[in-house]
Amino acid sequence: MSLSQGRSYLAIPGPSVMPDRVLSAMHRAAPNIYEGELHRVTASLMPDLRTLAGTRAHVAMYITNGHGSWEAAVSNVFSPGDRALVLSTGRFALGWAKSARARGVETEILDFGNRATIDIARLAEALQADKAHAIKAVAMVQTDTSTSVRNDVQAVRAALDAEGHPALLLVDCICSMGCDRFEMDAWGVDVVVSASQKGLMTPPGLGFVWFSDKAAEAQKSAACVTDYWDWAPRAAPEEYWQYWCGTAPTHHVYGLRAALDMILEEGLSHVWDRHATLARAYWAAFEAWGAEGPVELNIADPALRSHAVTAVRIGSPHGTALRDWVRENCGVTLGIGLGMAPMGDPAWHGFFRVGHMGHLNAHMVLGTIGAIEAGLTALKLPHGKGGLDAAAAVISGA
Repeated sequence: MSLSQGRSYLAIPGPSVMPDRVLSAMHRAAPNIYEGELHRVTASLMPDLRTLAGTRAHVAMYITNGHGSWEAAVSNVFSPGDRALVLSTGRFALGWAKSARARGVETEILDFGNRATIDIARLAEALQADKAHAIKAVAMVQTDTSTSVRNDVQAVRAALDAEGHPALLLVDCICSMGCDRFEMDAWGVDVVVSASQKGLMTPPGLGFVWFSDKAAEAQKSAACVTDYWDWAPRAAPEEYWQYWCGTAPTHHVYGLRAALDMILEEGLSHVWDRHATLARAYWAAFEAWGAEGPVELNIADPALRSHAVTAVRIGSPHGTALRDWVRENCGVTLGIGLGMAPMGDPAWHGFFRVGHMGHLNAHMVLGTIGAIEAGLTALKLPHGKGGLDAAAAVISGA
């Protein structure tokens, strides 16, 4: 008997749940793109996007997804033949590296696997070996959405400074922006990329690149840049159309305005704290279930876990079976185990992910945990007891 009737819940790591306030802001007739309100609303986004990233630097907006944000950053920083060092802790750093290689950038990957953070000692060795300072930029992901590891941006910056290396520091915050603490200026980051569909609670379609004065100077000699990806006119437009290099994404502008209002009204520090607490509730449940049986958090060390997404190992075919059961019987959709195994490999069915980002509160989390616990029981999968109780204890003590 299915009990999935009623409003369904999307617990995947993006697109995240869209608040009614964002949807209402977008549910309107098309505005005039040549003058008036749309222009004022668009201009109001820029200072608030800077606040979100903890920076006084430049910000450019694009009609794109996260992959487009990668390409924008690569295009504005590099020329063909330049060297980049990519620090990989999962699928998404590898995707950024692929984007760089497609533009003719000689890209070296330091791969730390799918269950670990960046090894700063290995990074230091790579920087020390680059005696001529040929590496133009070091790229990393703050939170890799596939593995749910949360990397230490400040430690990478410190390694660059310790070696006196002039490389730009590029950070992917597509999963983490608005969920995990991030301070671009205080942490010495030169280029940051993100997108609208996760912590920013707006439908997919907007990409963002924040860039420092150092990065802006590097862009002046970047041969990969094109008219569309050029961040200079977008960051300081003389005419409105230059924000977007053409027609504006009108309804996304209104949706993003509503989302940023919600974040700033709550307070960015509270947003980060809320995500941290709700993430710990999920971890407590998974750890209780994992006391007996195959349930295992992909990242063992809580200090290295994302506050936006949790990747889980449960063994094939149980990951897919559990996802199917909670969707069909409870109306809850969990995320696939992206990048943990090839999709044609039977092992792919042994993973799943839970997104806990953006528009999220305690009853959403407890409801999802209850659905997962019901699925484990219905499928007769071995698991420890008290997952829901453990999660409730975290929330009750917040």
